Amino acid sequence: MKTILNIIWLITGGIWLALGYVFFGVLACIFVVTIPAGVASFRMASYALWPFGRTVVQPVSQASSLNSVSNVIWFVVAGLWLALGHVSTAIAQAVTIIGIPLAIANLKMIPVTCFPFGKTIVPSNAVPFGYRPMVTF
Repeated sequence: MKTILNIIWLITGGIWLALGYVFFGVLACIFVVTIPAGVASFRMASYALWPFGRTVVQPVSQASSLNSVSNVIWFVVAGLWLALGHVSTAIAQAVTIIGIPLAIANLKMIPVTCFPFGKTIVPSNAVPFGYRPMVTF
């Protein structure tokens, strides 16, 4: 079932979302200081391309201040625009009955899109100890 959902996802907007993440990743890698943002963007591009069967997890411990600052900068530069892409794709997917689960999944990705630092993407059946799931498909 995950494979079928991923294929439908890819056809109905996943490829365009992933290209958006790649665009912002390349843009971030132009400057040495923002390379971590580029790496996070490429990680999210992989997740946006094939999301079902994977989970976003966050450590239970307190987040570092570097992650918080990076998340704020990311939100202003790319997160807001990518979130708008998710919302517009979700609206287009929700028009059909088949697309409703995909639209819901698209909306679930918005918090991770806006604030990716301090989060890890793992297979759904392999959530490490000491991490709490944030987004599960």
